[in-house]
Amino acid sequence: MNVLYTAEALSTGAGRDGKVATSDNSFQLDLAIPKEMGGTGAGTNPEQLFAAGYAACFHSALQAVARSQKVKLTDSAVGSRVEISPNNEGGYQLGVLLEVVLPGIEAAQAQALTDAAHQVCPYSNATRGNIDVTITVSED
Repeated sequence: MNVLYTAEALSTGAGRDGKVATSDNSFQLDLAIPKEMGGTGAGTNPEQLFAAGYAACFHSALQAVARSQKVKLTDSAVGSRVEISPNNEGGYQLGVLLEVVLPGIEAAQAQALTDAAHQVCPYSNATRGNIDVTITVSED
């Protein structure tokens, strides 16, 4: 495999109630368990980080697909929700909901661009067959 980039991060402290930082120190975050899971909620959590990464990555894939098809996107956006739930085997599982907004693009074309981006996006390729990912194209 021809590796284009490697990201490095380190978790210290108590995992979900600890700290994370990248090896280049471009960001350092305090983590906290969400209130909904019995924590303080006084920090970022891994699901938020995954949601942000997936949204940004999918948005870039969408823009790349549009460029390759000579479609101009204006004010496009991708929202992401990451859910965590028990997996009924003593562990937990994730689910992802992506919402794509492509103003000024006809619904059929917006769906086709979104479907193509789902085939290109590294996050989509990593999660395919592993977790439920639901993608909707919305007008707003």
